[in-house]
Amino acid sequence: MKIMVTGTAGFIGNHLALRLLERGDEVIGIDNLNDYYDVNLKIDRLARIKDHPGFTDLRLDIADRAGMEAVFKQHQPQKVVNLAAQAGVRYSIENPHAYIDSNIVGFINILEGCRHHKVEHLVYASSSSVYGANESMPFSVHDNVDHPLSLYAASKKANELMAHTYSNLYQLPTTGLRFFTVYGPWGRPDMALFLFTKAILAGEKMDVFNYGKHRRDFTYIDDIVEGIIRTLDHTAQPNPDWSGAKPDPGTSKAPWRVYNIGNQSPVELMAYIETLERFLGKTTEKNLLPLQPGDVPDTYADVEALVADVGYKPSTTIEQGIERFVAWYKDYYRL
Repeated sequence: MKIMVTGTAGFIGNHLALRLLERGDEVIGIDNLNDYYDVNLKIDRLARIKDHPGFTDLRLDIADRAGMEAVFKQHQPQKVVNLAAQAGVRYSIENPHAYIDSNIVGFINILEGCRHHKVEHLVYASSSSVYGANESMPFSVHDNVDHPLSLYAASKKANELMAHTYSNLYQLPTTGLRFFTVYGPWGRPDMALFLFTKAILAGEKMDVFNYGKHRRDFTYIDDIVEGIIRTLDHTAQPNPDWSGAKPDPGTSKAPWRVYNIGNQSPVELMAYIETLERFLGKTTEKNLLPLQPGDVPDTYADVEALVADVGYKPSTTIEQGIERFVAWYKDYYRL
């Protein structure tokens, strides 16, 4: 199978590309190596896959319309996984235009490429942040998600709506995956696990928001990749029972689906930090602060739809995942 993966220098995209190559797929990888965080880490991720005979490594911004049209025309992918995006809830408050360029303009270029080149299935990254002000737990794809709390969340909800339009108009099968706090080796330096590890090892006082009381459905990278591949291999189908009189937000009469992909086992942030400290063998002082603007107090994924449709079953405990991350971090930074 020839699969286009955008964001192959990114955390999830790199792990996914490696798994696809290992199973024998050809991967057309796209990344612009932007400097939102350490470019050297992105280059080192790419080094894990760049010499594989099935990998084509392209430097391109998905917001480049002509460039994306040329790539689709030249490589004719059978399936596409769009993981390239401007990430980060808090950064979307500081630099909103970056989110429109990548997450909206870039995504329409992906949709147009899939439409005109008869792609069999588009899988794309959404986010648990779309649940916004929702308080009913666990979050379900059958819940309404019309109250985002950040522009990042709004851009991901927009992706789901844009994909639905193309599924409806052109019968393009699309599946959106709402990721819940992904962590693990080769992760993003702007995320909590990286920041906490760096602070603890340096003996620095670290900021802990919402006084450490908010809960996150931390999901290990291997479980995420397994879910993406299972979803990619299970082309989105229309729901024959869907009714406009009582519309289900999670399915459609078009070949469109959205799924939660999480661990289905939320952990309080302070307990997460204490587990990290145990594996690092060090503790550090905490600066307890209120919840930040744009953040949600809790995330908790109902993954029953993904279990039913593709047999998704996360299996990595927080202890296993953090232990593996710490081992990788110490090795990568030569500590």
